[in-house]
Amino acid sequence: MSRENPFKNIEPHKIITKTYIQSLLKQRPRDSSKGDYGHALLVAGHQGTMGSAVIASRACFRSGVGLLTVKIPQEERFILQTSIPEAMLIFGEEVKTDYNFFNAIGIGPGIGISPESKDVLSEILMNGKKPLLLDADALNIISNNKDLIHKIPNKTILTPHSKEFDRLFGIHDNADERIETAFRKAKEHNIIIVLKGHETFITNGIDGFFNTTGNAGLAKAGSGDALSGIITSFLAQNYEPYTAAKISVFIHGLAADIAIEKQSMESVLITDIIEFLGEAFKQIQAPLSH
Repeated sequence: MSRENPFKNIEPHKIITKTYIQSLLKQRPRDSSKGDYGHALLVAGHQGTMGSAVIASRACFRSGVGLLTVKIPQEERFILQTSIPEAMLIFGEEVKTDYNFFNAIGIGPGIGISPESKDVLSEILMNGKKPLLLDADALNIISNNKDLIHKIPNKTILTPHSKEFDRLFGIHDNADERIETAFRKAKEHNIIIVLKGHETFITNGIDGFFNTTGNAGLAKAGSGDALSGIITSFLAQNYEPYTAAKISVFIHGLAADIAIEKQSMESVLITDIIEFLGEAFKQIQAPLSH
């Protein structure tokens, strides 16, 4: 029995395909260096949720960033230094962080909703001038402090799943209602919304795209953390934010599709999927067959 095409009612130019992503992905010159691929900052993790920081960091590096610094609680530093030796660390206890030193910032995975996390988020929203991604607890903090939504810089990427989206923008009965609201709110606040889920929807308030990759293996803890790391990587590599969001969602899903060739939707872990990001890049960069 053939599966019905879920995209049959969507205009062709609103679907993210391999051909489209090939047209967006930059070539990496053979004589380039790490300085050509940006320095990202991830603000992620706290006691009990350092896995979020590890997953986001590993995905960020696997997506091509040149340099990565992770801001974490000092007492949790050994986890990152052991798991991601390529990353540099700064600690939450350090009062002054020059956020504009970095090429892009991702904040949210596993940071909690403490007053301290709110203060860091508020400082980045008010003083940061570099491309920004907000996910997970950053979105939950904004949901609990709705005045912060008006401080989000233009072109910032928000990556809510359905429950986070409803906490931000009100209860919705179905996916279609959320898509309509996402389009409207993206335009109203001049932001980019990545509404995660089956057929992830990405919009800048001018147009919108549905993704064509991914499977139910992504319906597990850590999936969003990995996507945050990937998007932050592309932002740091100087991709325009809307472009970075589209490429990242496609590659994230494609790596999951490759992973279940070795695993199953039940057994695959997000750490497995991250290991297939390289194969996802290779498939995108391979010539299209005719």
